[in-house]
Amino acid sequence: MNTLYVRRQLVNALVMTASLAATAFGLGWLLWIMATTLIQGASALDLKLFTQMTPAPGERGGLLNAFYGSFVMTLIALVIGTPLGVLAGTFLAEFQRKTRMGAVIRFTNDILLSAPSIVIGLFVYELVVRQVGHFSGWAGGLALAIILLPVVVRTTDEMLQLVPGGMREAALSLGLPKWKVSVKVLQRAASTGILTGVLLGLARISGETAPLLFTALNNQYWSATPNGPMANVPVVIFQYAMSPYDDWHAYAWAGAFVMAMFVLLLAVLSRAVLGRAKKHRP
Repeated sequence: MNTLYVRRQLVNALVMTASLAATAFGLGWLLWIMATTLIQGASALDLKLFTQMTPAPGERGGLLNAFYGSFVMTLIALVIGTPLGVLAGTFLAEFQRKTRMGAVIRFTNDILLSAPSIVIGLFVYELVVRQVGHFSGWAGGLALAIILLPVVVRTTDEMLQLVPGGMREAALSLGLPKWKVSVKVLQRAASTGILTGVLLGLARISGETAPLLFTALNNQYWSATPNGPMANVPVVIFQYAMSPYDDWHAYAWAGAFVMAMFVLLLAVLSRAVLGRAKKHRP
């Protein structure tokens, strides 16, 4: 018995050591990436980065138009993708839970979830850009919405399936129609998990470059409306990083650092929201 106990303790110590080493390995890469982007872009990290337009080579400026364009297109994606994703996820969880159609839709959604973003960009290019004859922020927002949609569908479906069946039975016993039970009771019960999925989807689309190259392209100047080519941070980072100018490289690193911090903030916020929901769950 003593030998068995010692062996278990030894195996436990080895597994804990390996887990801590793997955690330190992953965190080390994250800290290295963040430190590199901060050091490389430190010269461009100032107030002008958020208040001035993208500069010409050799001049000082900022990324205000790129930040604004990314915000507008992300907002378009959220407005389009979030309600559609929540409704589709609710349909799968409450009306097609164990049906063949539901299995087919989930399989298709998983394929879309893992589809390369450049393919979605080409699809929207053929669907929108070539039809209207020019690039636009609307096309970019649509491409981002298609990327966001399967994330919200998957999260909503899984969160609603975690809601206890007794809650459904109690609501239906009051004579409420099933659609009202789904919207008024079940979605509210799973709202924290659904919000977490939306935040994770937002974090994913924030740094997408490939679909925007085929849809929104870029704009060196301020564009208040998404009716034409629109500046955005991922494409500006790509173009500035590929340029031969050192000052543009600094702006690319600064933009990358801001985007990385934004995605990190969204990830932490989603974890905090989900953790708070678990803490208050009876």
